[in-house]
Amino acid sequence: MNHKLISGTLLSLFLLGCSSTSKVTNTKPADVSKYMNTITADELKTHLYIVASDEMGGRDTGTEEQKKAGKYLIDQYKKEGISFPKEATDWYQKVPSEFMARGFAPKLNDSENIWAFIKGSEKPDEILVISAHYDHVGTKNGEVYNGADDDGSGTVALLEIAQAFKKAQKDGFGPKRSILFLHVTGEEHGLHGSRYYSENPLFPLANTVADINIDMIGRRDKLHPNTNNYIYVIGSDRLSTELHTINEEANSKYTNLELDYKYNDRNDPEKIYYRSDHYNFAKHGIPSIFFFNGVHDDYHMPTDTPDKIEYDALTKRTQLAFTLAWELANRPERIKVDRDGK
Repeated sequence: MNHKLISGTLLSLFLLGCSSTSKVTNTKPADVSKYMNTITADELKTHLYIVASDEMGGRDTGTEEQKKAGKYLIDQYKKEGISFPKEATDWYQKVPSEFMARGFAPKLNDSENIWAFIKGSEKPDEILVISAHYDHVGTKNGEVYNGADDDGSGTVALLEIAQAFKKAQKDGFGPKRSILFLHVTGEEHGLHGSRYYSENPLFPLANTVADINIDMIGRRDKLHPNTNNYIYVIGSDRLSTELHTINEEANSKYTNLELDYKYNDRNDPEKIYYRSDHYNFAKHGIPSIFFFNGVHDDYHMPTDTPDKIEYDALTKRTQLAFTLAWELANRPERIKVDRDGK
């Protein structure tokens, strides 16, 4: 018998074995709670004390301090074995200064959205976006505006949600749909980063099933002085009945937060629905949901610091966003658009 043929056969069998283990799949039902519980207060706190530190200088759009914060985020994704989308050339979607120009507003430097990606196992061309802005308002008169809640809280929530999905994938429970973790820039100056993505999407907007947007989820407001076990839910029913129902079911099953729809009122005088990054997806007909804890005395003040974050609340709210994302990424059919967005 030809020894070369034997060697070739053995090599083929070895490579086949390697390839079969590189894509782990599991036929058992996933224990969603197991992965939800990898999102912990300690890890959120560790990340936030860095992202919202004085060293990051308030993360104003296009500054070196914001770029430093962005590099920290990228390093965390690398540690988890999560990469940028292969459709991109690197971690950054560059947002040019000219795109962010507004009337008489100060000129901003060029900046970047940052993206990380977990490819879907069965419907990879269908994309779930989970977004949060990582910019804040910088340093004024020598005082750092740390932006721990706005939106350091959402920024670190994305890191923990991505970690949870990656751990599930390693156990053979990778999401069926692809997930784009999108850290957008320029929110404080006019929702620029999310607007840039929506006008220059990496993946066709027609393939984007939903956006889960997380902006300020680490504190409580004056309307909830005696509890932090709540979250404002905004936009969930504007375009998709299913999105609204799925979120309520996920909350009932896993987190039991009070879902407060005050700012979802069409007559809301604050017009919160139009004031965060989800809106740039919703206006293109993409079902979108915005998680928000409400405004507090430290909003846009130098006193929005990591020591004032209520990490138990931040954890539960992040876990709700994760369980909602899990359902949207894994349900048999993508959610339907059955409302007009108004």
